[in-house]
Amino acid sequence: MSASTRPTAARRLVKNDSGIPVPRAWQRMLSGRRLDLLDPSPLDVEIEDIAQGLSRVARWNGQTHGDWAFSVAQHSLLVERIVGRLEPRLAGAWRRAALLHDAPEYVVGDLITPFKAAVGPGYKQLERRLMQAVHLRFGLPAELPDKVAELIKRADGIAAYMEATQLAGFDRSEADRTFARPRGKAAAEIQTWPLEPIAPPEAKRRFLARFAELA
Repeated sequence: MSASTRPTAARRLVKNDSGIPVPRAWQRMLSGRRLDLLDPSPLDVEIEDIAQGLSRVARWNGQTHGDWAFSVAQHSLLVERIVGRLEPRLAGAWRRAALLHDAPEYVVGDLITPFKAAVGPGYKQLERRLMQAVHLRFGLPAELPDKVAELIKRADGIAAYMEATQLAGFDRSEADRTFARPRGKAAAEIQTWPLEPIAPPEAKRRFLARFAELA
């Protein structure tokens, strides 16, 4: 077989949910892994790659106060901390799931919510496949239990409100109109936590350290 006819990762085809063949799309990671974005394998997911990517992806498209962007790695640490405050007895595996709740963004980036709506359901399908691969790689079920997913979603909403009002320039009235204001005694206490963006290397270090504690 000649080099010109030998199949490569770029030439091999997979099928989408409609059964239509599409070119395989992969990204090479610093670990050396090649993660297929359309058909991700848990074997190609590495925590160091996730931490590297998330520490350099900016929340709010970088439209935040501070010398550094508020990274998705920092946001993930915040959500995991909030989950622990809301449910102090939560099993470590589910706190690990909270830390990894935005893990797909290490390859697809952090699209703001209005843009995700404009992209349509195809983006959500891609994100879901990546999330399932991450879960399986780190000993979690492909689909989280509903109660755990709802808890993480609640924590994510609290984090978004905090970031909006502390970092992204929203005043309280505007944030109340745009987001659901967190309710409850625990949420009120959580909102007093100060947020300060940190440099990507430090965000990566803290993310990996917390993952190691939870693993």
